[in-house]
Amino acid sequence: MAYRCVVLVKQVPDTKRITGQAMNEDGTVNRAALPAIFNPEDLNALELALQIKDRYGGHITVLTMGLPTAAQVLREALYRGADEAILITDRRCAASDTLATSYILSCAVRKLDYDLVLCGRQAIDGDTAQVGPQTAEKLGLPQITYVEELISLDGDVITARRNIGNGWQEVRARLPILLTVIDEANEPRIASAKRLMKYKKAKVPAECGDKTEMKALEDRGLLIGQWDLDALEADLAWCGREGSPTKVHRIQSVVLTARETRQVEPTQEGINTLVHTLIEDHTIG
Repeated sequence: MAYRCVVLVKQVPDTKRITGQAMNEDGTVNRAALPAIFNPEDLNALELALQIKDRYGGHITVLTMGLPTAAQVLREALYRGADEAILITDRRCAASDTLATSYILSCAVRKLDYDLVLCGRQAIDGDTAQVGPQTAEKLGLPQITYVEELISLDGDVITARRNIGNGWQEVRARLPILLTVIDEANEPRIASAKRLMKYKKAKVPAECGDKTEMKALEDRGLLIGQWDLDALEADLAWCGREGSPTKVHRIQSVVLTARETRQVEPTQEGINTLVHTLIEDHTIG
């Protein structure tokens, strides 16, 4: 049985390169100050979808919401083996928190045929791990979170193993379903050179100079899908800043500095002395 997978991905700032200009005064991320990358755990979700396609057959659609520049992660998904890619871009999506984002994504998923919806556990620019579960709730889907292994797919029954921190659970459920995937689940494959050469010139309409270029790309199968909120028939009251109850009240820059350092000799006597000191200070024991 072939399965139709929808993978939700996000282009995020590279948080390993944080600078003093990383945040705006209103508490939003200054994305122009940081290089953009494919959210790491979304790559794991894409890889799991590709493994399902390799094993059972099917079709993979990748969805992302963002500025037209977010089309880059869609191209990267196509390089790796996705069949279709769609960008949701609309100025009215700006400042969406997880509640608004999950609503917009759920509107997009409803327009597609799917058996499984997959996404990374969380995005590195927020670390809330809320968008996946909130999207499942809005779609009325069961969900398996923190997936570290897909054990089997048998007809409309899925069995997966999920990480629970100090152990794991084996969960069985019926399709359709939403999965959030963790980085321990797999090692994402690299881009296929053949597909890279095929899709490196793929663009969304917003990146095209004119309708002639759009038509030429469409004829070659290189025009990436693009939807706005009108195409999704979304309720604007649930989108963007208006649909986002989360507000940032204060930003504080925290710099950790060492007040005192001590060198411990790499000997048994040095270790014993350190342990004794930590016990006296009530740091341990």
